[in-house]
Amino acid sequence: MRKNLARLMLAAVAFGAMGAAANATTATNTFTARIEIQAACEVTSPTDLDFGTHGLLNSAITATSTFVVKCTNGTNYTIALTGANDAGGVKNMVNGSEDVAYQTYQDSAHSTVWDGSNTKSDTGTGADQTHTVYGKVDPQTSPSPNTYTDTVTITVSY
Repeated sequence: MRKNLARLMLAAVAFGAMGAAANATTATNTFTARIEIQAACEVTSPTDLDFGTHGLLNSAITATSTFVVKCTNGTNYTIALTGANDAGGVKNMVNGSEDVAYQTYQDSAHSTVWDGSNTKSDTGTGADQTHTVYGKVDPQTSPSPNTYTDTVTITVSY
């Protein structure tokens, strides 16, 4: 009997609690979650344009480099490539007073120059977009044996 009484009292408490919750009043309001996305781009993961080791420069030598551009979706952008030793529309890898002339291109056929004036255009997708640079050293007088370098700056304008 005590068990039945305990069950009856527990049921009454539970019923009373439900009744109190059913009669509760509430107040509500809202707020806005907001973010503004502005056009943005970044350049990452450039690889070196390494023409390798050679002796005489009596035939064309080619190499490639890649880098990643990520721009917000729908953002139009242009990419310029400028060498630290550009001279007269030609890039130069230098060591002291000697140099090795080379050029960067947008295509594997080496027909569309890619420099500070001849830029490449694209549109951002919000994801990584890999771009390939095609480099070419044309036949020329070979300088003294040494390592020749240039620093190429990738500029993305949007």
